[in-house]
Amino acid sequence: MRERVTMADVARAAGVSSATVSYVLSGKRPVAPETRAAVEAAIEELSFTVNVTARSLRTGRSSLVALIVPDIANPFFAQLAATLQEQLRGLGLHVVVCDTGARRDEERALLAEAVQQRFAGVVITPFRLKPQDFTPLAEADMPVVVSADVSFGPVDLVTPDARAATRRALERVSTAKRRRIAMIAGPRDATGGDPRLEHLRALALQFGMSLPHELVVRGEHTREAGAAGFGSLMSRRYPPDAVFCANDVIAVGAMDKAHELGIDIPGEVALIGHDDASFASLVRPQLTTIRYPAAEVGRSAAQLLIERLNGRQTPKTVRVKAEFVARSSV
Repeated sequence: MRERVTMADVARAAGVSSATVSYVLSGKRPVAPETRAAVEAAIEELSFTVNVTARSLRTGRSSLVALIVPDIANPFFAQLAATLQEQLRGLGLHVVVCDTGARRDEERALLAEAVQQRFAGVVITPFRLKPQDFTPLAEADMPVVVSADVSFGPVDLVTPDARAATRRALERVSTAKRRRIAMIAGPRDATGGDPRLEHLRALALQFGMSLPHELVVRGEHTREAGAAGFGSLMSRRYPPDAVFCANDVIAVGAMDKAHELGIDIPGEVALIGHDDASFASLVRPQLTTIRYPAAEVGRSAAQLLIERLNGRQTPKTVRVKAEFVARSSV
């Protein structure tokens, strides 16, 4: 049976001290680029992983990580969960998936339960939480990684970098001679507001378009809300000829309503989603969307959590690049 590789083994292979290896893993102190590269090469060569089991015994924490999401039925979150578990399993950590239904009371209750049960950490996509809701976790020294469009205070953050992708979507819409754009956005009381709406509105001006308030409708991130929102937009005196949606689930609901109303997509109205969920290429017409790669989000969240477990104290932000995916709904 192969003996477990230790931090001392990595230090010897890299020609540095164990403290230096710890600094590279935790980010607590600056390390010269060439030294960091030598340590990282030794870690990869020796397949070194943190002994989470030993840490659990030392700290009294469990080996469970809570993944808290607003809707596990959304394929984006299912992929996020699968990737997170894949990344953490080898470290002796196991993911417990918690679905909040986008309810604030459930979000807060699950955070409290994670503290009470002394979980190893939390990865969360908040929907109606506020930054101060994370204070009990900070007081309990519990690692937290937030996956969201906006910051939730001094916690680690995985966030989309979608401006270039949104610009490409608008270029495609403009090329298709669409001028009157609309958006089916998230609910008004969502904690982070709606950065996707704000980015779209700001970038639209560069293409000589506007996104007036009367062409923004709001609802939950559900298929039903997408259908209702699309129906509302199409009832306007001057309906839009391109509709952006806060996510792909909403977009499919909009597509349902278009079929019901006899509105041709993309002949009469172009439709653009967000996330590139697994079903986006299966619906007809295939959904044009902005891909926010759930697997990369999961890998980034896992790495941030591991760094926290290794002792890093300073909050860190990882921006995951989004990509425009052109299909037949535009």
